[in-house]
Amino acid sequence: MSRTSLSRFLIEQQRKAGTLPPDLRHLIETVARACKAISHSVNKGALAGILGEAGTGNVQGEAQKKLDVIANDVLLEANEWGGNLAAMASEEMELPYSIPDGLPRGRYLMLFDPLDGSSNIDVNISVGTIFSVLECDESVTGHPTEADFLQPGTRQVAAGYTVYGPQTMLVLTFGNGVYGFTLDRENGSFVLTHPEMKIPESTGEFAINMSNMRHWEAPVQRYVGELLAGKTGPLAKDYNMRWVASMVAEVHRILVRGGVFMYPKDARNPAKPGKLRLMYEGNPMAFIVEQAGGMATNGHQRILDIQPAALHERVAVFLGSKEEVARVTAYHN
Repeated sequence: MSRTSLSRFLIEQQRKAGTLPPDLRHLIETVARACKAISHSVNKGALAGILGEAGTGNVQGEAQKKLDVIANDVLLEANEWGGNLAAMASEEMELPYSIPDGLPRGRYLMLFDPLDGSSNIDVNISVGTIFSVLECDESVTGHPTEADFLQPGTRQVAAGYTVYGPQTMLVLTFGNGVYGFTLDRENGSFVLTHPEMKIPESTGEFAINMSNMRHWEAPVQRYVGELLAGKTGPLAKDYNMRWVASMVAEVHRILVRGGVFMYPKDARNPAKPGKLRLMYEGNPMAFIVEQAGGMATNGHQRILDIQPAALHERVAVFLGSKEEVARVTAYHN
């Protein structure tokens, strides 16, 4: 049986739909190669001496794992010379990374979380890479600044993630559906294994960190209380709970079998609208989830409609099966 490689899929999309420009195709192929290199490092783990803390902190003041730094460097180095990008921004870096002078510069901006869920690395649980692609305004002639990245999620031209688990999978959207590719380690290529991924509208599964319950706002406490009440409660249905502490793993499960993922605002940081980053996690995952038929809000509005005010802006996240996300959003409103 003939198998469709990522390269063949992208070329066919370019020919068939006419909506995938050649430079965007080349960019996605470059990102895929970088993710293969990251996957190799993740798989090596202790054998390569790359587990544990790096002894440094990121812009949010969080301790970095060695693999956080390695994955960030891999993505920067792989993409800086291809001629497809004008600049990059990383969750691990305070400021945007401009393409160095002397190298060709393209029309796209890319934002990424190089290793989401990195607290799980040392205990061998799935982690991942998340990325988002925007177009740089044509009026920008020099190095793009932070302001050039501050576009709402509706302006994304592509988004995706790679999950490094029992298999390495790359999941992509260009705004015309969601497609999943599994890494075939024997020949080193991503192969289309999950065409047109769809999230069921209803679900019996939810994911949230219950240890924070006492800090949640009243609408979230009400909603989760109803989930826990099961058949005897107002929803008259039993629910199962899951929590991996890796957004990539949580979203991937939802794409495969449905569910709702929640990371709400809480009272410990009243000035922050949430914990997750809008530009690196919220927007790309919301784009993917919506393209798969799901829903993604911050409890009050569609995540993709939020106008970002800062590169590392935080956001509350409720995403997944449409029926449940609509319910918890209605409780907020």
